[in-house]
Amino acid sequence: MAGLPRGMGVKAFIESSRFRNFIMTLIVFNAITLGLETYPYEGAWFTTWLPMADRIIVGVFVVEILLKLIVYRHRFFLNGWNWFDLTVIIISILPAAGGFSVLRALRIVRAFRLFSVMPDLRKVVEALLRAIPGMGAVMAVLGLMFYVSAVMATKFFSETNPERFGSLGESAFALFQVMTLEGWATDVALPVMEFHPWAWIFFLVFIVLTSFAVLNLFIAIIVDSLQAKHFDDEEARDAEADADRDKLHAEISGMRVEINRLTALVQRSLGEDPSASIAEKDADKSE
Repeated sequence: MAGLPRGMGVKAFIESSRFRNFIMTLIVFNAITLGLETYPYEGAWFTTWLPMADRIIVGVFVVEILLKLIVYRHRFFLNGWNWFDLTVIIISILPAAGGFSVLRALRIVRAFRLFSVMPDLRKVVEALLRAIPGMGAVMAVLGLMFYVSAVMATKFFSETNPERFGSLGESAFALFQVMTLEGWATDVALPVMEFHPWAWIFFLVFIVLTSFAVLNLFIAIIVDSLQAKHFDDEEARDAEADADRDKLHAEISGMRVEINRLTALVQRSLGEDPSASIAEKDADKSE
């Protein structure tokens, strides 16, 4: 293909680090320009050049997707990250008018393409996705704790503090504020303790169980998932290295057989006995 570096095919070009860095730079630049469009400035730079730069960048992204479709064909759709990139690009090229006007605000979603372009960010996202089943179990435990605590708080404090604990929903909202530790003492705990001096025990136990215990389980699950992802990548690299080594050994063995065959042909053409020559070599090795 014209314009590509000499000796580089389309597949090698779109998989090269230079092309990946170029796309990554465009994504970052595009995110900056979309942020600049939110400022209420006037002038040719904001009304003409920024939209033009946006269209050019979208055009480059479309060409990138088309090249990948040409190279990978049906295999393109077997990769979830390719589906993500394709969805983002389709959102970018849809008309931002009429029923699609909300898509204009969604253009900033292109910045998320950094996840698919940068391997390190992609590993983090994949680890988070792997952690979802474990996080679901922790969410169930947290939800059960919230429900039980909200029912207890409503029973205990609804008569004296109806504005915070008058209903199950209000109690759950107040306990969520307690869990986040955002003004929980002055806004929630102290007003309740004016009527129920022992209430600090309830809130202290709730904070320990939710903020310090259950929420730390989320961190532990995510860290464990990141480690598992790292180990899987290491095993995949080791398996690939073993396969390459086995392939190299097979090629070397094949070359030895071919060399022996060529040696025998040369010896026959010179009138020598190949078997005698091989026996002499074996004798030299034994000595």
